Amino acid sequence: MGLVRELLGLLPQVIGQRAEISAPASPGGSDPSVHVPEAARRVYDVREVVAAIVDGGRLLEISSRWARNMVTGFARLDGRPVGVVANQPRRLGGVIDAAASEKAARFVNMCDRFGIPLVVLVDTPGFMPGTRQEGAGVIRHGASLLRAFAGASVPRVTVVLRKAYGGAVITMNSKDLGADMVFAWPGAEIGIMAANQAVGVVHRRRLREAPDADSLGAELAAAYAEEHLTATAAAASGFIDEVIEPADTRASLAWALGSLERS
Repeated sequence: MGLVRELLGLLPQVIGQRAEISAPASPGGSDPSVHVPEAARRVYDVREVVAAIVDGGRLLEISSRWARNMVTGFARLDGRPVGVVANQPRRLGGVIDAAASEKAARFVNMCDRFGIPLVVLVDTPGFMPGTRQEGAGVIRHGASLLRAFAGASVPRVTVVLRKAYGGAVITMNSKDLGADMVFAWPGAEIGIMAANQAVGVVHRRRLREAPDADSLGAELAAAYAEEHLTATAAAASGFIDEVIEPADTRASLAWALGSLERS
């Protein structure tokens, strides 16, 4: 009953009206980046990042036992109810599969019906490949998530935490889908694929003929990442509105949502 009371307190009493705004409360921490390892392959719990951003560090998670590689839930940010959609690197490295797409699409549609703004935290290597996922409908459910974000009329703000590759760059509430504001942390990598994979495709013949392919591959990957995958490069190309310091994430989100609400 306590959870039901909390949920109802985050939703508007009547569809078409705004949810009630309460007094802001300090989050569970000042810098969410302390929970995020620099190494792209190291896992962490994205809920700790959410707790360092939202009021009181409290996330009311929805469908927590289903598709655990995608986190969805309600919270307050600067007193304003928001819906949170986040990749979960702790499960499957944050990859998006059919179930995660379906879960996120349903949640985005629900937030849109109730007029709840969306905060999207991105850290994913892309969509799960393979015939098993094709049979599970990853393309169909991925398209449903894309349509859900593109069709949502509520304010939508995205933060790229560490990486966003492949089709997930677009699907996770990108500027191309009409996101109102997209931020990225300075160390975020954003592109079609990771540097090592890209170099393996672009310089395949050169690497095959090189006497020291590993050393050359590392050098080419570093150069590719510096030129194509940085948050600064994404901002210069218009995919990112602003590169922000992790400690400023809460303030930037509150400013963006407040500005969008007034407009």
